Amino acid sequence: MAMRVQTGVFQRYGRKLCRLAMAAAVAAIAGVMSAASAVEVKYMLWDSMQAPAYRQCAADFSRKHPGITIKLMQYGWDDYWTAVSMGFISDTAPDVFTNHLSKSSEFVKNGLLLDLTPYIRRDQVDMGQFAPALVQIWGRGGKQYGMPKDFDTIGLIVNLARARAAGVTLAELQNMDWNPVDGGSFERIVRRLTLDRQGRNASSPAFDARNVAVYGYQNPGSGGMMGQTEWSHFAVSTGFRYQDQPWSQPFYYDDPKLAQTLDWLAGLSAKGLSAPYQFTRSMGSDAMFVAGKAAMIPQGSWMITYFAANAKFENAWVPLPRGPQGQRATMLNGLADSIWSGSRVKEQAWQWVKYLGSRDCQQVVASYGVTLPAIQGMPELAVAAIRSKTGADAGAFLQMAREHTFLAPITDNAAQIDDVMKGAMEAVLLGRQRAAPALKAANEQVNQLLAPPRR
Repeated sequence: MAMRVQTGVFQRYGRKLCRLAMAAAVAAIAGVMSAASAVEVKYMLWDSMQAPAYRQCAADFSRKHPGITIKLMQYGWDDYWTAVSMGFISDTAPDVFTNHLSKSSEFVKNGLLLDLTPYIRRDQVDMGQFAPALVQIWGRGGKQYGMPKDFDTIGLIVNLARARAAGVTLAELQNMDWNPVDGGSFERIVRRLTLDRQGRNASSPAFDARNVAVYGYQNPGSGGMMGQTEWSHFAVSTGFRYQDQPWSQPFYYDDPKLAQTLDWLAGLSAKGLSAPYQFTRSMGSDAMFVAGKAAMIPQGSWMITYFAANAKFENAWVPLPRGPQGQRATMLNGLADSIWSGSRVKEQAWQWVKYLGSRDCQQVVASYGVTLPAIQGMPELAVAAIRSKTGADAGAFLQMAREHTFLAPITDNAAQIDDVMKGAMEAVLLGRQRAAPALKAANEQVNQLLAPPRR
């Protein structure tokens, strides 16, 4: 009886089941063939905190472009550039990678980046959706070497518990001014935030500058040729400029305004307001702030999430102080996605880069609240996401972006110039040289590096 039932079931459904099985087999084979024929685009970035947002963008992109898969690779900053450079040498570089202005000039000079201009024109990509400066810094000679992805400005993060104990209000912190002669209200507040081991602040005649428990302000380091978080905002607020425009020469590192700024910065440690340079070089200003050893430090918007997770006390981001000319100044830096000129999948790489620069992807990035996307209107969404996720108010960075911004120095031979300027800056900050002669000698070297070779 059971046998007859099974036979009957087979007779009734067997052919249908066979057809379904065959259809499933065909679909499986087609899927394998599709996967096998899908083009893989290798994409590399260095920021582990941004990686989840871009994994989401990659998944969304692959659904829209089933013939392209994105292989996302993430390395820490130092290992990242080693991997990229070794990839250029071994012909195995990522097809697309997050690029930085401090590295890009050498890549352009050596023909390692693909000009995106023909693709942008062909596909009519609206570059007007980005702030003009974010497009400008990735172009040279009518060619575009990067698609803007995000931007950053500089602000000050302050230990509010220390500020309150010193009687410093948030309003005072938000409205500081600065000059290189006496430091303005900024230095007066730094004195109030600084404590010696007996609990006396630096405004007290009894303050012991040789035994400091909490430094009111900490300069992050030498800054090399850019001084992005270290000295650029102070110097430019006095009227200093690096060069007339991106890629131009000469450089003006011998400007007395920069020398005056650096002498003032170097003098903070002698007053006990900032740790000696050699101490910061070993510990780092970020670690000092998190440990409560520094009450205020300058940092970039890319560090918002880090401090929200690691500073276990109430803190706040405030704008940089106004300079002698009555305005604040911040470097406006922007990262971009670039395509390796040796990529064997340039068209697919371009489709991915175009998507990275689209509202669809940048809205995803904004929702993760880890960086400020490049498309206008998206940074406000990111600031709202940051507040929702961490409680941190990152509005100071948008305020800085609306005030006086300037571009990072962009030039050929950037690596050599950075070495020259790092040496000069360190000599000043270590107290081995006054700024004026050190910068004069360094500027001569810099401009010699840029001079055309003699015939």
